[in-house]
Amino acid sequence: MSSAGQSTVPFTIPSLAGEVSDAVVKVLDSGWITTGPQTAAFEQEFADYLGAAHVVAVASCTTALELCLRGLELPPGSAVLTPSLTFCGAINAILHAGHRPVLVDIDEDTLVPSPETVAAAAARVDPAAMIVQNQGGYPVDVAALADAAGLDRTRVIEDAAHGPGAARGGRPVGSESFAACFSFYATKNMPIGEGGAVATSDEGLQEKVRAMRLHGMSKDSWKRYLPGGSWRYDVKRVGLKANMTDVQAAIGRAQLAALPEWQRRRAEIVAGYDEAFRDLPGLTLPQRDLGGIQHAWHLYQVRVPDRDAVSAELEAAGVSTSVHFIPVNQMTSYRDILGADECARVPVTDRVGEELLSLPLYPGLTPDGQDRVIAALTEALRARS
Repeated sequence: MSSAGQSTVPFTIPSLAGEVSDAVVKVLDSGWITTGPQTAAFEQEFADYLGAAHVVAVASCTTALELCLRGLELPPGSAVLTPSLTFCGAINAILHAGHRPVLVDIDEDTLVPSPETVAAAAARVDPAAMIVQNQGGYPVDVAALADAAGLDRTRVIEDAAHGPGAARGGRPVGSESFAACFSFYATKNMPIGEGGAVATSDEGLQEKVRAMRLHGMSKDSWKRYLPGGSWRYDVKRVGLKANMTDVQAAIGRAQLAALPEWQRRRAEIVAGYDEAFRDLPGLTLPQRDLGGIQHAWHLYQVRVPDRDAVSAELEAAGVSTSVHFIPVNQMTSYRDILGADECARVPVTDRVGEELLSLPLYPGLTPDGQDRVIAALTEALRARS
């Protein structure tokens, strides 16, 4: 309970479609709970939603990133550009694939790399590939960043963990991508609990990812145990254990049907925040380029001075917040791996990273809950003005 005797407004609550329970029970009753017909159906339905040629369902967005990097078949130790304002999983994917992260600074308005920051990072190395992130649901201009890096689009992997519902120029994120990697973690716009997917326009990449998600085996267990199937299989390239189960896929199919309405509610909440905070001193609102941009609004990230103290004051008032993200160059393991010089090359990320604060934003946030968030942040900042 908060000091006012009210329950806390959580940072997030996973949304669940009404059909989820029945969908899971049907899978359990079917006798087949690992990768099988539900996974195939989910892949097709998510591909239809995105307008993508292929979707391969996997265990997480992190494994999706790693599988795509492996699918590029780069020389070991290749330089891979990546923002430092990202989740640690993206850096781990580069390292696990056997490559070297090269940090890219951000534009402080959009919170994603700009062509200028990408070009500056590319000038230091000979990049073989790049991961670009749709930060908070803001869809990056992949073509512009690829050009700035001097890379073909087939060497750019989109981290679209925050991306379902986002679009640029009327095209959904993932619809035309060489590789876009999605997350269905419990906090995401379309939560399954765990899970991820690769959307790709490339037949060859989808074949590689599909095989590598299950150790590199030429046939999964569903194909081996269908009537007339054979137990014999081959391993043509080393892969991971990164498949999605039919239980997860059944949840995903139900959640996907509810996603458009959830996205409408997110936009409604964002409009309420925008109106309430428009003239609040000391607050920087999320920037968005409204020309041809459809933001997914996975996060409502504001910038505030004295962020840690403000966050603590909101918590005391019964409002939970979060930070996205602690820059990876500030983390012990990556500093040891990358070295001090590399970690010092993202000054805007370091400065902005100390001010970022993510407010509650989820379809189940009630009007009363949003009012409490607004009141708590307004009080905290006006006391500082």
